[in-house]
Amino acid sequence: MARAIIMYETGEPEVLHWKDYDPGSPELGEALIRHEAVGVNFIDVYHRTGLYSLPSLPAIPGMEGAGIVRAVGKGVTEVSVGDRVAYAGLPPGAYTEIRRIPAHRLVKLPESISTSQGAAVMLQGMTARYLLRGCYHVKPGDTLLIHAAAGGVGLILCQWAKHIGARVIGTVGSSEKAELARAHGCDETILYKQEDMVLQVKEMTQGRGVDVVYDAVGQATFMKSLDCLRPMGMMVSFGQASGPVPPFDVSILAEKGSLFLTRPSLMTYTAKREDLLAHARDLFEVVEKGIVKVEIMQSYLLSEAVQAHRDLEARITTGSSILIPE
Repeated sequence: MARAIIMYETGEPEVLHWKDYDPGSPELGEALIRHEAVGVNFIDVYHRTGLYSLPSLPAIPGMEGAGIVRAVGKGVTEVSVGDRVAYAGLPPGAYTEIRRIPAHRLVKLPESISTSQGAAVMLQGMTARYLLRGCYHVKPGDTLLIHAAAGGVGLILCQWAKHIGARVIGTVGSSEKAELARAHGCDETILYKQEDMVLQVKEMTQGRGVDVVYDAVGQATFMKSLDCLRPMGMMVSFGQASGPVPPFDVSILAEKGSLFLTRPSLMTYTAKREDLLAHARDLFEVVEKGIVKVEIMQSYLLSEAVQAHRDLEARITTGSSILIPE
């Protein structure tokens, strides 16, 4: 019998319960994996609170993990027993010691990347990949504004974008986070609690504005982010840590300079297996070359998921967080 974090209702972190769990045997097209590490991401909070709906309750949250294939069902060709694998995206169910998962969602890990690193980087790293190469194709000389630059996705974006040759401006909540972001490729930082973000961006860009804004904060930053863009710039709203963005009149985009707006998701960009493999391949390449360093800043036991969620929501975490099965 395995154990898992199971939620029977949505709500505060305390709805996460550590329970016995039987994953069963893999069925057609499925693999059974024993997790060695599980990723913690803000989308897990959205699922726990009900902001994003889970298929049904009770449910096991979690969108990212890595481990060893223990068994495969009929028709599985993507992986074999004994393979080291990682995954990110639907279906949820990662907060468990052992799980069944559709085999076509699994990616084999290179020997140089540990399962802990795999669990820490798959969701955030592939998110960074579609942000930089999908929503807006970043080029040398582009200027980017990255919110939450010291967070998990933020640190990866800073490193990867700097390698491409972009100028990176990041918003952070403290001087310590500013130092961390700059150590990972961020050229300039803005303390959003103390400084006028729009004014600072305009001064840094001599009034031009940035080419693209990557905003995972949502409600608290959305309108200000639009004001930071150059004419025909791209606004990428890919998260809502401060709350959902209220409905707004799309004519505002014209008034502020014929702006572009997209609200992407990793699940869409990696829905086809060939796209999933392309994202993973590009991510593994920059990690193996040392361009992107995997920063596991917080580790918790899997049974400590409640505390992991508290810390994440309090915004006291930096980089990536993982859960370790008992």
